[in-house]
Amino acid sequence: MNRVKDYRKGANLTQEDLASMTGVSRQTIISIEKNKFVPGLDIAIRISESLKTPINKLFYFV
Repeated sequence: MNRVKDYRKGANLTQEDLASMTGVSRQTIISIEKNKFVPGLDIAIRISESLKTPINKLFYFV
């Protein structure tokens, strides 16, 4: 599970904006937000940096 969508919306970013900032496709962002794809650490870090949010607030590791 993750809260990427919540933080992205809170930052007033579109999926396309976040995709561009992190170097992934919009479809990848959609899949992450729907919990259909678990990003690797490199993508998770880029998302965290782009949203200026600690990684542990964005992603739940069980």
